Amino acid sequence: MTAEMNRYADFEGLRQQAVTLRREGLSLRQIRDRLKIFNNDLLQRLVKGEPPPEWTKRPRAKDDLRARARELRLQGMTYDQIQVELGCSKSSISLWVRDLPKPERRDPAEQARLASRKRWEHELAVRDERRRATKADAARSVGAMSERELLLAGVALYWAEGTKDKPYDRRENVIFVNSDPGVIQLYLAWLRLLNVEPERLAYRVMIHMTADVEAAELYWADLVGVPVSALQKTTIKKHNPKTVRKNVGEDYRGCLVIRVARGAELYRRIEGWWSGMVEAQRLTA
Repeated sequence: MTAEMNRYADFEGLRQQAVTLRREGLSLRQIRDRLKIFNNDLLQRLVKGEPPPEWTKRPRAKDDLRARARELRLQGMTYDQIQVELGCSKSSISLWVRDLPKPERRDPAEQARLASRKRWEHELAVRDERRRATKADAARSVGAMSERELLLAGVALYWAEGTKDKPYDRRENVIFVNSDPGVIQLYLAWLRLLNVEPERLAYRVMIHMTADVEAAELYWADLVGVPVSALQKTTIKKHNPKTVRKNVGEDYRGCLVIRVARGAELYRRIEGWWSGMVEAQRLTA
């Protein structure tokens, strides 16, 4: 150590530089390279008493993996199963769980079922990722919508989901019902394109009696940008105990009904646009 110290006569000067760099957040390796000090013992003495920066501390990732490996081992998993679950080496698993009792040997049929389940879970994950990627790619391909595109999209949307006039039941009203918030937003954008004044719109919630009616009213009012007090009286649908409904849970908010006041003229235009679209595709087919 004495010979090494002789190479650095100004120890206190070096220490001051090393401490400054340490407090700036440099690691020992970075300080070593910056000051050209390649003696580890000397380097440690130069920064003695200075805590290492947070980013150099050993991450907790392995600690978390170790805890999870022990948990899985206690559940009866083999090294192979833990390796598949966590993606770490068998040698690490062995080191982490060697003090735990070995799991009882499972029936080969049970092991085969577990392996099959793991393969199926992996396949489902792969499918979900493909599904997500396809949707994202399709969404990006749409780009900005022109006014004509929005007009035609809105007409098709209304004709699929809106009320329609019948020869045996004259009802030239513009009433739209849907439970999808995206559909509602597109429909409202379409009405704005048609210069339908906001004061001509009336909103009403339709929902099953077993749902959270108040939460649904708050949700729809916020979506369309009106106070809850502006909503018409909510329509409560009675629940048929013989029917097994799947639209339940926190995400179920019923449907929103949107009515355009004095809408007869608009309805006739919608029906005309739709007829024109049908005729146009027939001529180009």
